[in-house]
Amino acid sequence: MADWSDGYWWSNDGLRLHYREYAGDTSRPPIVCIPGLTRNARDFEGVAGRLAGDWRLICVELRGRGESAYAKDPMTYVPLTYLQDLEALVRELALTRFVLFGTSLGGLMTMLLAMSDSRRIAAALINDIGPVLEPRGIENIRSYVGRAQNWPTWLHAARALAEAQRDRYPDWDLDQWLTFAKRLCKLSPGGRIVLDYDMRLAEPFKLPGGEAGVDLWPAFRSLADTPTLLVRGELSDLLSLETAEQMKAEHPKMETVTVPRIGHAPTLEEPEAAEAIDKLLARVG
Repeated sequence: MADWSDGYWWSNDGLRLHYREYAGDTSRPPIVCIPGLTRNARDFEGVAGRLAGDWRLICVELRGRGESAYAKDPMTYVPLTYLQDLEALVRELALTRFVLFGTSLGGLMTMLLAMSDSRRIAAALINDIGPVLEPRGIENIRSYVGRAQNWPTWLHAARALAEAQRDRYPDWDLDQWLTFAKRLCKLSPGGRIVLDYDMRLAEPFKLPGGEAGVDLWPAFRSLADTPTLLVRGELSDLLSLETAEQMKAEHPKMETVTVPRIGHAPTLEEPEAAEAIDKLLARVG
């Protein structure tokens, strides 16, 4: 596993937010990695392990996740506030040009960052998300997000996650589920394994339209002149094949890859995804 250092920045409303930084070639634009709704910086451990050294990676934790502070007002767990937080990071680190890797919610944030100013984005990876979110996938997320759970051991956590999400990753073995559990969860002060996010982030998400709240097609179109890669899990219940094809029609230069026998969302460590990532990064001038 690649070494990293901890970094912090402050939100406009006074929260201390956290990121992991993996050192790399500073002559290249850094890769800013933005995880999904209930995920954290550990989501990109495998990606960073492969790319660090050649690339500098900044793996952020949105408010309420991982080591980032939990919000006092749960209604700030919305894309507009996340965008303000990410723009504060861009300013703090004086990032003038960067690559974006966004998984699920992170992909939505990638589009919104592009809409703010696409000229600074050297390349973009959108992982299993699009401007249209499938109702079945949204209902699936709503069914589990914000449900506090705990387990006595990592093995119990891994088996519970496997039972709940086997349809997403049907071919994973126990070691892969253990890795997944250690990325998604943490050891609590009481010695139990718990999910590593603020359960209250579900509150705005469960409101009508709370999963996005804006028309994302204009945001996606902001990437029209940016080298872009769309990764889709073959079994995804959130990004339909029809939406992926419409995205390709809107952005003909966008590369697409489908990861076989994977649902929402690919880890980006799959051979098909890794090869596509390398091709995307080769386009970064």
